[in-house]
Amino acid sequence: MSRSETVTAPLDDGGWEPLRLAATAALANAYVPYSKFPVGAAARLEDGSIVSGCNVENASYGLTLCAECTMIGAARMNGGGLITAFYCVDAQGEILMPCGRCRQILNEFSTAQTQLMTPSGVKTMDQVLPDAFGPRDLARIAASGPEH
Repeated sequence: MSRSETVTAPLDDGGWEPLRLAATAALANAYVPYSKFPVGAAARLEDGSIVSGCNVENASYGLTLCAECTMIGAARMNGGGLITAFYCVDAQGEILMPCGRCRQILNEFSTAQTQLMTPSGVKTMDQVLPDAFGPRDLARIAASGPEH
């Protein structure tokens, strides 16, 4: 399969509906007094558990946390685990594509097979963040030993 093809196979472990529902439920906890743009996110982890998050704004704007950030924080607080599937929604429950920063954050905690629901269908992490820099790059350099 080429990088540009969309993955269309359903998830083997319960489908997308539980993730959509968790992401939509997370909207109720969003703190968005400035943008008025609530976002909910949910992911299924390797152990099958579902974790969710919402955006939390800050008056200084730059300190605002995206829904993906709070979701990853919740995952880490509950024992971690890598993401196998991801879903993000806006206030109307429409599928929302993670911004570039959040794609990088998701990449940090994803597997090679992680699937993301996008406005154009299900895609792999590699398709939404091609040629990403991440933990595997650091491990590769570390394994090669010190430079001379």
